[in-house]
Amino acid sequence: MPDDPSSAPEGSPKRGISEPTGARGRLVADFFRPGRGQFVVGVALFLTALLVVLTLRSQAEQPEFSNARQADLIQLLDNVTAETRRLEDQIAELESAREELVNGADRDAAARAEAERRLTQAQILAGTTAVEGPGIEIRIQDPAGNVTADLLLDAVEELRDAGAEVIQINDQVRLVQRSHFGTDAEGRPTVDNVTLQAPFVLDVIGDPATLEAGARFRGGLVSEVEGERVGGRVTITQLDRIEIDTLVEPADNEFARPR
Repeated sequence: MPDDPSSAPEGSPKRGISEPTGARGRLVADFFRPGRGQFVVGVALFLTALLVVLTLRSQAEQPEFSNARQADLIQLLDNVTAETRRLEDQIAELESAREELVNGADRDAAARAEAERRLTQAQILAGTTAVEGPGIEIRIQDPAGNVTADLLLDAVEELRDAGAEVIQINDQVRLVQRSHFGTDAEGRPTVDNVTLQAPFVLDVIGDPATLEAGARFRGGLVSEVEGERVGGRVTITQLDRIEIDTLVEPADNEFARPR
């Protein structure tokens, strides 16, 4: 007849029940039966991780300019205001031209004047005529040769966002719609297959104050060039009159024909 486990002497292990022994056994027991201190530590770690996740998610959902400095935000607002005024002036000019064409006494003369104005604008955009006007001169010193084509392209895009109407680089290249940036075999920046040498000089026609503010915006041209990665220097001069006489030879259309 099998022994009754309940009849085993007190303090001795009962048959059929295995108990973990040694350090491994204690770890298993602590894992399934944590003490009060361990439970408190676990809850604290969980709350800390949850707080970190919520903080990162909150930062990711913040607006783009939430951490910008006040001076940068003022510059950005000035740029937007200047661009708004420029667009409002263009709207007023177009409305005036439309009124002349529709209700003017001499519609033929108004039509010719509007056609000439549009032709002049097209020639300026295409770079086929010399221009002059107020603007800024940007001189970029690059003693270490770290200025890249990408950096110059970013600078041009920033200036266009700030209202630049005409841009010329190093008295060699007039930037137009089909202009492209690249790098030559020696790693030097090129524009329209013309290799550029430092110092890089950008002549820009537009509102001088707005253009300079756009170039000095934090993270923009001045910050990039004068930072540790490039180690250069930027000098910006506002001018009442800039002459740009570099011209672009228009390319012949291969497929398009006028109707």
